[in-house]
Amino acid sequence: MSTIIIPQFWLEIVLFFCGNSGVKSIGVCNGALGDNLPIDQEVVNLCNANGIRKMRLYAPKQETLEALRDSNFFLILDAPNVQELASDPSVASQWVKTNVVPYWPGIQFKYIAVGNEIDPASDIAQFVHPAMINMHNALISEGLGEVIKVSTATWPAILGVSYPPSQSSFRDDARAFLDPIIRFLDDTQSQLLVNIYPYFSYKGNPQDISLSYALFTSQEVVVSDEGLGYTNLFDAILDSVYAALEKAGSPLGGVIVSETGWPSDGGFAASLENAGTYYTNLINHVKSGNNTPRRPQTAIDVYLFGMFDENLKNGEETEKHFGIFTPDMQPKYQLSF
Repeated sequence: MSTIIIPQFWLEIVLFFCGNSGVKSIGVCNGALGDNLPIDQEVVNLCNANGIRKMRLYAPKQETLEALRDSNFFLILDAPNVQELASDPSVASQWVKTNVVPYWPGIQFKYIAVGNEIDPASDIAQFVHPAMINMHNALISEGLGEVIKVSTATWPAILGVSYPPSQSSFRDDARAFLDPIIRFLDDTQSQLLVNIYPYFSYKGNPQDISLSYALFTSQEVVVSDEGLGYTNLFDAILDSVYAALEKAGSPLGGVIVSETGWPSDGGFAASLENAGTYYTNLINHVKSGNNTPRRPQTAIDVYLFGMFDENLKNGEETEKHFGIFTPDMQPKYQLSF
């Protein structure tokens, strides 16, 4: 048998992907919309103390990146200036030089998320795909195009049909926005980032959706779909996205759950008990390897929203109560990462 010699650079890439393609681990979204939040180094120390090694940041805040320097954290970093990135490749190049190159590989950037929950009908939607291309090319120029992927974060509202999961498809009016993005993701071996909240589905339809189905506490199959049985709503929503990707021409399209959570206060079904149950059962579900019925061989990659309660968030009162820690860094739940 002949010996195959793999160059060191390619060996590192192989190890990077093999080491993470099937990781059953939990990340946390680190929002900053609060006037009482701890400093960045304290946040990193808190993560280390709790075994949290994956984080999502919603903007490239330099203080946070400095605190993460040489931490070997896996990071999803958002690039919110979509129109600027699309209009001029040099903007993307400078963005990468400023926010990625000085910190790699001490920070293991996993994804650059170009935009978060962009409405396909909005004026900004037309800029997402070109911005993703410019960002990808900027990473290639720095020799990082193979190891740092580019995507965008969306949410299940882009589904025109979502029940049952096998019948799901993207909204017709969203296809012009999504189709080139999906092709880009396939071409670059990237994955779609999707924010999934069973809480909002339950809140919107408590007559037909049971609390036990939303909280992973159902002991029986609640939804049967073409021979597949669903005991929890999270899996059903995620499989709905998989089915929609398949119908859009991406049969192997992957998904990272870039946000999910449950509020502990402020509105309907928002309580410490419900939120603790959701987070605990979700973490156990992911760590145990119970992948979705439609993709039983695909490990679930999930980021909890969020790190802290954020008292400056807009919208309903519940938006301020999604933290797994209080602003003074006390755990709200007994979670094991």
